Amino acid sequence: MTQVDTLEKTNTKSDTVTLIDNATGKQYTFPVLHGSTGPRVIDTRSLYSETGMFTYDPGYTSTGSCDSKITFIDGDKGILLHRGYRIEDLAENCDFLEVCYLLLHGNLPTKKEHEGFVFTIAHHTMVHEKLRTFYNGFRSDAHPMAIMCGVTGALSAFYHDSTDIRNPRQREIASHRLIAKMPTMAAMAYKYSVGEPFVYPCNDLKYAENFLRMVFAVPTQDFKIDPAVARAMDKIFILHADHEQNASTSTVRLAGSSHANPFACIAAGIASLWGPAHGGANEAVIRMLTEIGSVDRVGEFIRRAKDPNDPFRLMGFGHRVYKNYDPRAKVLQKSAHEVLDALGMQDDPLLKLAIELERIALEDDYFVERKLFPNVDFYSGIILKAIGFPMTMFTVLFAVARTVGWIAQWQEMIEDPMQKIGRPRQLYSGPAERPFLPMEQR
Repeated sequence: MTQVDTLEKTNTKSDTVTLIDNATGKQYTFPVLHGSTGPRVIDTRSLYSETGMFTYDPGYTSTGSCDSKITFIDGDKGILLHRGYRIEDLAENCDFLEVCYLLLHGNLPTKKEHEGFVFTIAHHTMVHEKLRTFYNGFRSDAHPMAIMCGVTGALSAFYHDSTDIRNPRQREIASHRLIAKMPTMAAMAYKYSVGEPFVYPCNDLKYAENFLRMVFAVPTQDFKIDPAVARAMDKIFILHADHEQNASTSTVRLAGSSHANPFACIAAGIASLWGPAHGGANEAVIRMLTEIGSVDRVGEFIRRAKDPNDPFRLMGFGHRVYKNYDPRAKVLQKSAHEVLDALGMQDDPLLKLAIELERIALEDDYFVERKLFPNVDFYSGIILKAIGFPMTMFTVLFAVARTVGWIAQWQEMIEDPMQKIGRPRQLYSGPAERPFLPMEQR
């Protein structure tokens, strides 16, 4: 096989790109695809058959793994669109189930469609009674995310009538069940971890209100839902509903490419989300605030954050994708202050510390010039802490919200005629073929 030194890009026409193999002088031309917006994409599907080579892209950060119509992100401009709608407009004007309908069906619902969708989801919120007993098999100190991985995957053992991915109606039923039951299962995971009785869902309440009641209500007294808290919870769900081809979404698509049932695919997404590099950022914010300890020490930690030789980093500031202000953070900034005011927690030491850190980051030239603005994780961590969620539940709430995005992406993949089972390639750097030696000769 010819040793290839490099491939050079020599043609930037709007419809093709030509690569030259410096070792052989051969030229290869590949089509350039244009989406409705965003960067152009080189179609390399025939690369191996034409050149005998693969691309090398650890983390797939420069590789388009699918053709999607669901979510678009322009990190440089701070734009996040769902089906063409700005996330700020959706969070300000819609409830979570409207956004769910949009992600699943491609358009915002009419009044009649919304009412029908809300009714359907509300009447799928209960879980099979034997699934309740499944929780008893976990240790009482089990992490809620460990429980969520288990019970979500176990749904396929309880709902056999919605696991045939070739049947559109079964796919739809599975989608509704997952969106409806995820808050119930998450609340049960919390209740189990604190030794309190499970609270059944209430069909008369809105999605976020119902979830808050299942988490915090107890049989001994009436539970009153603060409107500001319910609004903030709903916005958190909306803002985390989908975020393009991130690690957990790609995991769901990869698992689904093998034609695994939808419950197994979403369980795989939950497992991927559990990783601290993905779903644990808002938990890291609270841990950082706890480490700083008091407003008096903010200056010290700001100096440390600016020191390139100090490993300390301010968690919840800046974003891997957004090189400008995270558009979701703008929405939650307002909600965070509304929640603190409504709960009378402006004097909470940890939250006062967060507010001071926010003020400095928005005014300090170092952070402004580098666009290290507070991101969605900074504000969601503050809100969830104020509401009363333990940090072990933060990623669980992320999973509740992201379930609809995973489902929409999974559904899109199943219906894509170009879909194939995922099979990434590799750059092999291990030993070449070598002779086998019997044990006495080694």
